[in-house]
Amino acid sequence: MITNADYRSREAWLPPLAVMALLLLLGLGGEPVREALRYDAGAIAAGQWWRLLTGNLVHLGWWHLFLNEVGLLVLVLLCPEKLAWSVWLRRLVLIGLGMSAGLYSFVPDTGWYVGMSGVIHGLFVLGLGRQIVAGRDLIAAGCLAYLIGKVGWELYAGVPVSDETAIGGQVLVESHLYGSLSALIYGLIFGAFRGVETFRRPRNGAGPPGPPARETK
Repeated sequence: MITNADYRSREAWLPPLAVMALLLLLGLGGEPVREALRYDAGAIAAGQWWRLLTGNLVHLGWWHLFLNEVGLLVLVLLCPEKLAWSVWLRRLVLIGLGMSAGLYSFVPDTGWYVGMSGVIHGLFVLGLGRQIVAGRDLIAAGCLAYLIGKVGWELYAGVPVSDETAIGGQVLVESHLYGSLSALIYGLIFGAFRGVETFRRPRNGAGPPGPPARETK
């Protein structure tokens, strides 16, 4: 666990709980909201670029939504970080856009896609990566190795049929890959692996950050 953060901290929980509430609210909108916001390659090609982001916020159904909500809960328990709301927003936006851009560019036969699992994989990469780099945490290293192995196995062998039956649709495993890669690039650019991240990009050549500090508003 990140040494300067506490999973019981109110600051560590508020942003992810807000994301969970947003996912639930959109879920209540049912099929009309899902069709309006889902990743849709044809609609994106026609100029509806917002779908690159909003497709991560809607789900196939309640069980699919529940699994991603649980994923966010586990993220905070394993990787609690006291991050500013602006940093959380930047992470969600850039990882989500990176994941969707990966699908659009390299998986062109993807008709449409919904779900936040790709972004959540990326958030785990950031959280576990910081514990490894900044905290030398061997347990986090084991968890990250499992995550990498899981993604690799999914790409090679696919996911169990039972998982797809449960969520009511096909699991697009490439989303997990591109979400993770987007987070890796993000972490290297914004210094997320070296210390508590602020909204400002670290200067080139800057040394390790000083005492952890949260961005003020």
